Amino acid sequence: MFFRKKGKLKKEYDQSLLRVLEETKERWNQQRSIDDMSVDYNLNIHCSSKIAEAKYFFLFREAKHRKIVIKR
Repeated sequence: MFFRKKGKLKKEYDQSLLRVLEETKERWNQQRSIDDMSVDYNLNIHCSSKIAEAKYFFLFREAKHRKIVIKR
């Protein structure tokens, strides 16, 4: 009786994690394309690209740890 919410909460947080993961991937792709298109080497742009990449892979590892499967 007390443990019925566990499955519901897990699904809710899994969906939230997937949404944040997709947003972070888009942000990383944008930063990477800006970094690739820049003519001059800009340390700030390069660092922001690396930060976005680190955030994405952190969330990706968390999703893998939680055994989340993306259904397409």
